[in-house]
Amino acid sequence: MIEFKLPSLGADMDEGTLLEWRVHPGDAVKRGQVVALVDTTKAAIDVECWDEGTVEELVVQPGSRIPVNTVLALLRAPGETPEQAAKWKLEHPIAKPAAAGPAPAVRIPAAVEAPPPVAAPLGRRRVSPAARRHAADLGIALETVTGTGPEDAITVEDVERAAAKPAPSPPAPAGAAAAVAAARGAEMRRTIAAAMARSKREIPHYYLAAEVPLEKASRWLTEENARRPVTERLLMAVLLIKAVARALPKFPELNGFVREGRFEPSREVHVGVAVSLRQGGLAAPAILNTDTKPLDQLMRELADLVKRTRAFSLRSSEMSMPTVTVTNLGEQSADSVFGVIYPPQVALIGFGAVRERAWAENGALKAIPAVTASLAADHRASDGHRGALFLAELRTLLQQPEAL
Repeated sequence: MIEFKLPSLGADMDEGTLLEWRVHPGDAVKRGQVVALVDTTKAAIDVECWDEGTVEELVVQPGSRIPVNTVLALLRAPGETPEQAAKWKLEHPIAKPAAAGPAPAVRIPAAVEAPPPVAAPLGRRRVSPAARRHAADLGIALETVTGTGPEDAITVEDVERAAAKPAPSPPAPAGAAAAVAAARGAEMRRTIAAAMARSKREIPHYYLAAEVPLEKASRWLTEENARRPVTERLLMAVLLIKAVARALPKFPELNGFVREGRFEPSREVHVGVAVSLRQGGLAAPAILNTDTKPLDQLMRELADLVKRTRAFSLRSSEMSMPTVTVTNLGEQSADSVFGVIYPPQVALIGFGAVRERAWAENGALKAIPAVTASLAADHRASDGHRGALFLAELRTLLQQPEAL
């Protein structure tokens, strides 16, 4: 019998709420199949199963708020009979958490309370959890949204189209929606603060930085994009991410995790990308197997990942499998960033703004585009000597952009 448990979807997650099952008892499950939808403080996340088998029992019911590692379901292993499964359950009883009651109401000052809506109820119309949350954040009444999904289901895109329409006159009171969004934002800030406080308390950080010339990379990117249609052009961010992914296999002590005081290097490179959320806060989901993907594919996946992150629609593998994180604050005009490592990872690479800078080369001074690359690393897994060599390798790779 296989116990399918709620995975940890990041160091800042202690619990989640099961919103929906995507399988039923008796269904066959394959590796990587999405089997459930779980709500966290950052997103409604599609949870994948990484075992094969047949669903024997759904232990947790939708609406239950449960801690990480709670058994969600039982799967019969390939070849296991129902009789063997029944015997196992008798010998290994599992406590079933009760379904949670209605979420506590957010208290709204009387001055901003809105009267009950007068629009018609949704009835049996389907609404994705991500669309419901997005509508609440934007103050959009779902009764006013036209669904374009299967069976007229309301999707995140439908909500965004409704938000883009001119507001009716007179405008509807938005105090309730604003209060809900503020409460959710405050909860996210507390969650992020707890994870970062743990990181600074437990991880012995060291920091390094290096100036990286981007004259060749910028020239190559300009020439390459001139040959492409607008929709297929590459961003400098993709070159930076790919260079990080290509450098890491030479420095495995920067790519992995510290668990129970022991470093575990990762064979795969799954680069987590820090994405700022519209209502505040951030998430850092991964582009899986980053080092093996061509730039075209990375560009498409990066754009899709940012879009889905801001729409609160991610997969559990994207949240639980990053082996390292990259943060880029260049668009915010920061010259450099020295980040806090996201536990249990052991390194974070940061990039500031690409700026024209005075550069001395072969006895001559010229102005070239350059960026400050920084490394925050865990002294339990590596030291400054290796960290400096990593930044040097990163610089070398970016001088050969056509090879990325």
